[in-house]
Formats: sequence, structure tokens, C-alpha cells
Amino acid sequence: MKLTLKIWRQKNGSTKGQFKTYPVDHVSPDMSFLEMLDVLNNDMIAKGEESIAFDHDCREGICGMCSLYINGRPHGPLQTTTCQLHMRSFKDGQTITIEPWRARAFPVIRDLVVDRTAFERIQQAGGFVSVNTGGVPDANEIPIAKKIADEAMDAATCIGCGACVAACKNSSAMLFVSAKVSQLALLPQGNAERAERAEKMVAQMDAEGFGSCTNTYACEAECPKGISVTNIARLNREYYSAMLSSYKVEVGGGGD
Repeated sequence: MKLTLKIWRQKNGSTKGQFKTYPVDHVSPDMSFLEMLDVLNNDMIAKGEESIAFDHDCREGICGMCSLYINGRPHGPLQTTTCQLHMRSFKDGQTITIEPWRARAFPVIRDLVVDRTAFERIQQAGGFVSVNTGGVPDANEIPIAKKIADEAMDAATCIGCGACVAACKNSSAMLFVSAKVSQLALLPQGNAERAERAEKMVAQMDAEGFGSCTNTYACEAECPKGISVTNIARLNREYYSAMLSSYKVEVGGGGD
């Protein structure tokens, strides 16, 4: 396959970037998208040119590092991670435009690499269980309905790649935050801190500069793990319930 790549190049976050065009040849349809970029980088290094910076780690669709905006879609034309996208999804002679995530809360570090530590700070704000839950109990000691356990596990599959933010026209992080809130709020171990968790994580999300939910479901459509927007509804319930409880305490109306 012969392809033409239009790639965003930017030296650092304080300089202006621009698209540059690179032809690539001898691309196998069985290559992953990142392997194709590896081939391009090897050719550039051999010519003494500066290689293209892009994020990657596991290359198994687990870590969420491969955050590329490909032909106007997060992770490309399929609902999968970039590292699991193969070149057979494209046509010989096609032009492919590759950009970094576009969001104020994800500033560009270099080329296609963005700073996604905003997600980590949201997690640190409340996405954990801090109370002592004791040792690991037997599997059947804490009864949890299968439906609830399945919902919690589905939410926990979020890999924090940021595709939901990139897909949203407001750069909202609601799907990510709702998944992290849901995976703990649904389980008994996370119940004790559910109100505080929702308040703190939403507050940190707003402080990071993410936009409001657009209700267009673009986040769900592009999420490589298929996280459902029903988690956003749950986050809203958790948040407003927590805010109402806090208000009752403040005005002294918490008693019966």
C-alpha cells in the first residue's frame, strides 16, 4: 500500500504547530497503525530527519496511551484503540490526517503527544476507596447481585484514553468521570464515600477545564471499550444527591 500522511507537527506546547505531508510506501495491510508510524519514523531517522512523537505503551488495547485523532475520529474509523487498528481499514492511495487530541485540558506536549494528567488528578480527587476494608474476603462473603457486579465491571473497563473528550464538541470528560464513579459507587466497598467522591471528582473535572456534556452520545460511539452513557445518568444522580445532602447539613435540615 502507498499512503499519504498529513501529520500535525508541533515542537512544544508554547510554539505554533502545522500539518506536514509524508508519503509512505510498502505498507502491509496487516500492520497496525502504530507499526506503520514506526516504519515512517525509521525512514525519517535514516534520512537524518526528526521523528514524529506519538504516545504508546502496551500496544494491546489496554493502557489507553495511543491517543490519535485519525481522519476526524478518535482512534480512527473503527471503535477500537489506535494500536488495534490495522492498515487494512484504509485504501491504497488514501490520504490519512493524523492529529493529537484537541482539548484545552489536554495541552500538546509535542507533535501527537498530549498531557492527559488531568485525568490522573480527577482520579486522585476521589476515585479510590480510602477506608480500611480489611483483608481479601471469600468470593461469596459479600453478596452482590450479578446485574450490579456486571455494571460495575463494565464501568471499570474504562482505560482513560480520552477518546470521549476528543469526540465531544465541548471536550467533556463526563463519560470518563462517570465510569470511575460508577465502578466504585455500585459496590459495597465504595458506598461509604460515594457522596464525597462524586462531589470531589466533578469539582476537579470542572477545575481542569473540561466542558459540559452535550448529550449527543458521541463519547459512547467512539469509546473503544463501549462505556455506556447510562453511567453519566448515574453520575448526575450521585452528584445531585450528594449536593442535596450537603445542603441539608449546612442549613440544619438533615434531621427527620
